[in-house]
Amino acid sequence: MREFLYSILSSRAFLWLLFSVNLLGTLYGYYWYEYQLVRTEPIFLLFVPDSPTASLFFTIVIFLYIIGKRWKIMEALALVTLVKYGIWAVVMNLLTWQVTGDISWQAWMLILSHGAMALQGILYAPFYRFTWVHLILAAIWTLHNDIIDYVFMQYPIYRSLEYFIAEIGYFTFWLSIASIGLAYWLVVRKQSNKLKLSNFSS
Repeated sequence: MREFLYSILSSRAFLWLLFSVNLLGTLYGYYWYEYQLVRTEPIFLLFVPDSPTASLFFTIVIFLYIIGKRWKIMEALALVTLVKYGIWAVVMNLLTWQVTGDISWQAWMLILSHGAMALQGILYAPFYRFTWVHLILAAIWTLHNDIIDYVFMQYPIYRSLEYFIAEIGYFTFWLSIASIGLAYWLVVRKQSNKLKLSNFSS
């Protein structure tokens, strides 16, 4: 079953499909942030559209796989940020539902699409080859983004959740730590174990 799944995930037809879907989702994500980006100081622009940037990382990774290339730091960024912002957006939309008592079809779309973001990041973890160095760089990016969002107050705007920003910032920080830890567990730890076995056998 695992081999069958990996054969699908690595097939060129599926990779092209995944690339196309993620590219369109990324472009739509940046468009969705347009109202906030036009009000953002230029120095913060790179760190405001969190989810589309995460999907952009993954889109680049998939395109490189298609052409037979690999970019390890991009793999690390993709895994950490896809899981983080995928889960984050699902939680924020469900929390909005709890606070307002209402949920729109757009919110359901965001829940499904961001849940898929986190899932695809994890599904492709067996293909990643990044090391702890790449993960540290991805962690710096991710935690720096949290500082920009919740110290400089450039977080994605959810009007009905403004009262809970401190709690959301705290949750987001630990979600970053958990995503970094998951990336270590799924990729770096396995790479280290393979290296140890290789050294032992030699």
